[in-house]
Amino acid sequence: MATVLLVEDDQMVRGALVRALSGLGHVVLPVGTALDALREAAKHEPDLVILDLGLPDLDGAAALRMLRGHSDVPVIVATARGDEQSIVRLLNDGADDYVVKPFSSTQLAARMNALLRRSGRPSASTPDLGELTVGELSISLARRQATLAGRPLELSRREFDLLAYLAEHAGRVVSRKELVEAVWHQHPFVGHDQTIDVHMSWLRRKLGESASHPRYLHTVRGVGLKLVEPA
Repeated sequence: MATVLLVEDDQMVRGALVRALSGLGHVVLPVGTALDALREAAKHEPDLVILDLGLPDLDGAAALRMLRGHSDVPVIVATARGDEQSIVRLLNDGADDYVVKPFSSTQLAARMNALLRRSGRPSASTPDLGELTVGELSISLARRQATLAGRPLELSRREFDLLAYLAEHAGRVVSRKELVEAVWHQHPFVGHDQTIDVHMSWLRRKLGESASHPRYLHTVRGVGLKLVEPA
């Protein structure tokens, strides 16, 4: 199961795709404008974006470039133009794949699964990758689900990736540089400390703890972060 941001202004097409993708087990976030898409991408950090180019408020290619300014999420572009020059331009702008209208939901699903597999994100056919357990915290890598004392945790994609990485290295102090490279897939950048701190704050809140009273997530000042089983 993946969280898919669907950006399509045609209500009938959008509705049909929501039904098809939901039927495959994906969580679909449907929007009809570029601005809503950028807002939802920042808020929910989806596993994949399906982006129609013919949007009412902003050119889809421009929206793609804006999205690429802050996210490496896989993007499939839906376009009415299938000529080589247009496709090359879209790929250069940051698209990972494309479908030419009209297209079937079967074709789209196949491209989605292939892209999700390549990116390491969950697809409809992702095999069981195992469970991580630290105290009462359980993490399913395949299902991308986490529970605390049996209670499901509502995590964004980045929050899950961050928690899973720390759980995979439970008990070890992980540097912020390592987290940026392993979780964000970027080289350290100006402001990355603040980005990590914000996500850690969100995670702590969902785990029912705080920086001043940590249970699972501990900050080792000047070194990094670690996840441990509560004493």
